[in-house]
Amino acid sequence: MKTGRAGRTKSSGKSQPKPMEAAIQDLAKHLGLERNLEDYQVITSWAEMVGEQIAKVTQAQRMENGVLFVGVSTAPWRAELSMKRMEIMQKINTAFGKKVVKEIRFR
Repeated sequence: MKTGRAGRTKSSGKSQPKPMEAAIQDLAKHLGLERNLEDYQVITSWAEMVGEQIAKVTQAQRMENGVLFVGVSTAPWRAELSMKRMEIMQKINTAFGKKVVKEIRFR
């Protein structure tokens, strides 16, 4: 290894920059915020996960200990989505590659 300016060591190989998403995830993990970042990503990707029709009548509100709280505009939609709860959870968890949503509560 050689030393460069100000006594810094230089490695012989060039490292590639990390993609921004990977860098943010590494930082969140280092700061102990990984779970908070996942919760935020679940909420912000809700419309993409459920599709346009459901997204028009719902709003992902918050995550608490693996429970996703979703506001629903009407009682009939709330009943319909309650029946699709497992399917929606599976879709979200598959997209994240692990079980981030343990339960969904429609309100």
